[in-house]
Amino acid sequence: MLHTIKTKDHGPLGDPMAAAVQTCVHCGFCLAACPTYQELGQEMDSPRGRIVLMKQVLEGTLPAAAAQPHIDRCLGCLACEPACPSGVPYRDLISPYRAAVQQTQPRTFAEKLRRWLAAQTIPYPGRFRLALAGAKLGRLFGGLVPSALRPMLALAPKTVPPAANLPAIAPARGERRGRVALLAGCAQQVLEPDINVATIDVLTRNGVEVVIPPAQGCCGGLAWHTGDLAAAQAQARRNLDAFPADVDAILTNAAGCGSAMHEYHLILKGTPDEARAEAFRHRVVDISVYLARLGLREKPAGWKQPVAVAYHDACHLSNAQGVRAQPRDLLRGIPGVEVREVANGHLCCGSAGTYNLDQPEIAASLGRQKAAAVTATQATVVATGNIGCLTQLKTQLEQSGSPVRVRHTLQVLRDAYESEASSR
Repeated sequence: MLHTIKTKDHGPLGDPMAAAVQTCVHCGFCLAACPTYQELGQEMDSPRGRIVLMKQVLEGTLPAAAAQPHIDRCLGCLACEPACPSGVPYRDLISPYRAAVQQTQPRTFAEKLRRWLAAQTIPYPGRFRLALAGAKLGRLFGGLVPSALRPMLALAPKTVPPAANLPAIAPARGERRGRVALLAGCAQQVLEPDINVATIDVLTRNGVEVVIPPAQGCCGGLAWHTGDLAAAQAQARRNLDAFPADVDAILTNAAGCGSAMHEYHLILKGTPDEARAEAFRHRVVDISVYLARLGLREKPAGWKQPVAVAYHDACHLSNAQGVRAQPRDLLRGIPGVEVREVANGHLCCGSAGTYNLDQPEIAASLGRQKAAAVTATQATVVATGNIGCLTQLKTQLEQSGSPVRVRHTLQVLRDAYESEASSR
């Protein structure tokens, strides 16, 4: 007996989910691109297998609980999308599906607690900073910490850099060539605030005025990717209201944030804000893309000695946004920099938002493989464009004893400018 997805039963997101399911022809090209299929070797832990499972749940022929372990193990890295010859929009299925079945998913108390703690801390820089301070105490009394929360302690950095005070407006240096608004991010402001400092420095020295809206908040990606649609919608609306209209672009320097903001039309589908979200997402641009379009007015002198830089493709930059060439071009434009490719660069590093909290074993295995591939390049620096990747790479490279430094692409570019200034 044939069944169809009753789209009206799943609200405004029913149509996108049904379209994604119907586009899949089950050819299997996605298998080689999927990190969890490579890791686990099970059909149900591949995009093709998960599409079948989600289809059955949405049709009402399979209990959501039966599919849950396999859906939970999906990184949401979207490596399947560029590999798919049929153009399945997997992003239109995985997060909407999680939102559709969230209330029916059986979760242990420990899982609920861990997810609640993540949702109440990571999107809020002040709370997140306090939580990381508390993690120091947690490590002292590790035996008393519930096992479900130990992945949080393991991932919490032992030292947290001081906060950066970002101006409401950073004026362009010299003749103004552009005006942009910058998403400051949430976890990034705590874990690596220098990324925003470097971004503002590079933009202003190239004639771009930077606005940092004080009312902005989390992009909503964490909530969206875990199925908390109400929280994702609230965070999306906050940013729709916060960002000004009189700028050339809304810039992101974190791949996950940029990807989430590009999906605001989906997050707010069927609401009065859908049209506003559709217009907004087309104004969101990754910093590397904006600089590639604008061109660097001030060329960095670079370093006297050659520097080998490995480039790691953040999944939500390369797969979700199709941005691959621009970061590499920025790095190659620095005199003395040799860009080296990482083997199996299409495979996720295992970070993926809160994935390394929810699936620590798989995340750690993928992270170790990525760290080994980075080390094999014999580069001295690895550059990437996402705070989650930066954190994962730092952790895994340090654990492996590798001396490779982890930097954001804009930090490498800023450092090249500062190297020029210090040599004068």
